[in-house]
Amino acid sequence: MSRRWMMALLPVLWLAVLASAIAVVRARHEARTLFVQLERLSAERDRLNIEWGQLQLEQSAWSNHGFVERVASERLRMTLPRPEEVRIVAP
Repeated sequence: MSRRWMMALLPVLWLAVLASAIAVVRARHEARTLFVQLERLSAERDRLNIEWGQLQLEQSAWSNHGFVERVASERLRMTLPRPEEVRIVAP
């Protein structure tokens, strides 16, 4: 290869190396940004899973037959009807 050809190729190679370095920096920055976002979303997922578990426990407590019966009788003053008050409706 001639010296003239090498001198013409040198700026092209230098620009290629520079572009490659910029691409690496940009890719690493984007990777860090995405990792921070992933960690934030993972923390939110964990918080929502805990909240979901608490809501399931609460639903279980509220739908417990004994609890519903106690609330109906104490708060709403509901009682079981007498047998003569019961009417069976056929479809």
